[in-house]
Amino acid sequence: MLTPRQELILQKVVLAYQATIQPVASRTLAADSELQAGSSTVRHELAQLEEHGLLAHPHTSAGRVPTDSGYRYFVDRLLPATQATSSSLELALTRREVDEAMRVTTETLSQVTNLLAIVSAPPLETATIRHIEILPLQPQILMVVIITSTGGVSKRVLTFEAPVDSGLVGWASEFLNEALVGMGLGARMLHAKLLDPTLRPTERGFVDRLAPALTQLAETAEDSLYVDGAARLMSEHRFQDLTQINEVMQMLEGRVTLLAMLRTALDERDVIVRIGAENETPALRSLAMVTAGYGLPLRPLGTVSLIGPVAMDYGMTIGVVREAAHQLSRFIEDVYDT
Repeated sequence: MLTPRQELILQKVVLAYQATIQPVASRTLAADSELQAGSSTVRHELAQLEEHGLLAHPHTSAGRVPTDSGYRYFVDRLLPATQATSSSLELALTRREVDEAMRVTTETLSQVTNLLAIVSAPPLETATIRHIEILPLQPQILMVVIITSTGGVSKRVLTFEAPVDSGLVGWASEFLNEALVGMGLGARMLHAKLLDPTLRPTERGFVDRLAPALTQLAETAEDSLYVDGAARLMSEHRFQDLTQINEVMQMLEGRVTLLAMLRTALDERDVIVRIGAENETPALRSLAMVTAGYGLPLRPLGTVSLIGPVAMDYGMTIGVVREAAHQLSRFIEDVYDT
């Protein structure tokens, strides 16, 4: 456990390093009137903090820099609560479809923070069917168009052995909309609704041919990730070497690992901060990630994340991520209620 003076010195080292990305010298700290300590006392306290693994020397004669453990102590114990909660972030989400809202959120977060922003969209199976349209493209070719409650549009082209009767197409559109609108794409009852025993053989056979366009939609869909700010992160923050840059880019391209990592935040009640080596993904072990989940009450649906240097402004980043998740949750509640 640190003394109050040691905590104050650690806090000042972290904040000074965040501002300058330069090692903080003991003489700079000794000149701070808030510490009320001479140079020898400051040097002693810095040495103690280094023994605790919270600070490090880049070079023998250089000042100190925070370690991953130092940042963790700062975030958990020293970060003023007001810094981590206050945010003037305003997302323009009104009257947008879900995919556009995800894109706006990602772009806004990256622009506001100059960090890499990642937003995972709600799984497709959580959406409901809003409208179904069957469009004849040619006498033997139909397109099934499905519009979901989140604004998503799915299209599937089906080819038949013989020309399809236009009356049968019109009937099927009315039947499917009456039976399925409002049902979840992942709902088991969706399959049952298509097996209506009152249908005539011709109608049942036609519905059977159309069914995969509806029943396989959620099964074949991939979770969507919205990413913005990779180039900005590369230009704003110096990476140690090209290998590190390549690892980050490969992580973004191979999204399975990234999605699995983000899902761990869905069950958390508050913002998660992973610093340096705390990240299981190798590409992130020299970076920090701040993540929060959003969704419906008792039903998490997606995550909001910012990735940047370990020396990021944690107060600002935590506040922005928390506010973005809050605003997305309100937006999603409105969408899913309509």
